[in-house]
Amino acid sequence: MGKPIVILGVFVADTAYRAQRPPRMGETVLGSGFKLGPGGKGSNQAVAAARLGCEVSFITRLGRDPFAEMALKTWREAGVVPAVIETPESYTGAAYIFVEEGTGNNAIIVCPGAAMLLSAEDIDAKADLIRSAGVFVTQLEQPIEAALSALRIAREARVTTILNPAPAAELPAEIFALCDYATPNETEAEQLTGIRVVSKADAERAAAALLDKGVGAAVITLGEKGALLHDGRQARHVPAFNAGPVVETTGAGDAFNGGFAVGLASGRSPEEAVRFGCAVAAISVTRPGTAPSMPSLAEVEALLAGS
Repeated sequence: MGKPIVILGVFVADTAYRAQRPPRMGETVLGSGFKLGPGGKGSNQAVAAARLGCEVSFITRLGRDPFAEMALKTWREAGVVPAVIETPESYTGAAYIFVEEGTGNNAIIVCPGAAMLLSAEDIDAKADLIRSAGVFVTQLEQPIEAALSALRIAREARVTTILNPAPAAELPAEIFALCDYATPNETEAEQLTGIRVVSKADAERAAAALLDKGVGAAVITLGEKGALLHDGRQARHVPAFNAGPVVETTGAGDAFNGGFAVGLASGRSPEEAVRFGCAVAAISVTRPGTAPSMPSLAEVEALLAGS
């Protein structure tokens, strides 16, 4: 389906704990559930895109351990092609995810492990793969130098570039002009622009600030309010879809970004690609987990057709 997608990022094993509230320092809280599953923003986005029928390659580093085996099994089942640098001197990443019982909201600690050793040299070794893509996607869980290097290669090859600036970090000024699209959520948009995003008007102002920094177009994801796309000419709000009761929001941003990349790779207009991404995210939040919550193309097309 469409042009190939190449994603640079991190795999982590998600260890998800459900409880009424998080523990205070020095306190132990009895939880109501535990789940171990595949995660990491880049890996989740790759799984989301591959489940939607796209040809997807994923560049990362893994240790040589049971979590690495989980990563390879996850990608095999989803159809992701691994472009992995094996790193036995380190460990495969892991994440602590606290899920609040009443709301499904979450708080996360990520330890990327081997993926923190990704370097500009590693990216140079994968340059031909990046150049072969129709769409290149990266986030900020691996070192910024690696992301910057990959974006430069993609831009020189006229590959469409998406930066999902998550988790939010101090970014070199140069990075913005290398991005055809930047896709922050409300919190990340505020950290990048200093503009607090509560309303659609705030999102429009934050998007305009990102355009001023040099991005081609800004997509601010707004949770249950959908997303706002600003391409420099006009700002358009795309409402969220309701695909059923919300179970967990942890993978929603990754579902959106994977879906948005597929939308662009399959030739949709930017606004239609945002709409497609919103539909993918809407289905993902009705299921527990991150990678396991990603829907199939048939499910997304059914939701789009019924809306």
